[in-house]
Amino acid sequence: MNPRPRGGWTAWTEEIPARTLLDMPPDLSKKVVNFLSALALEVGGAIDRDRQPPGDPMDDLGARYSLQIGGEPVVFEYVVLPELREIRVPVLVWFR
Repeated sequence: MNPRPRGGWTAWTEEIPARTLLDMPPDLSKKVVNFLSALALEVGGAIDRDRQPPGDPMDDLGARYSLQIGGEPVVFEYVVLPELREIRVPVLVWFR
């Protein structure tokens, strides 16, 4: 019997980062949302293979990372929640 397939990974933004996304020009906001969605899949693939996710580690637990979106004035932090198969973005900074 095959085990039940695991669901995909998702990205969740906290309230303040979500407001920041809404303040961005629509094209930049769309790029950031697409980047975060793709990142969730990349992080999930790394975690599922016992590898380090992308970004700079911010703790010794391997739970919090920081990353800049290449070519864009956006830096963010994300937290890996493997039990939920989710990344959460508590901090997102847009340099105007």
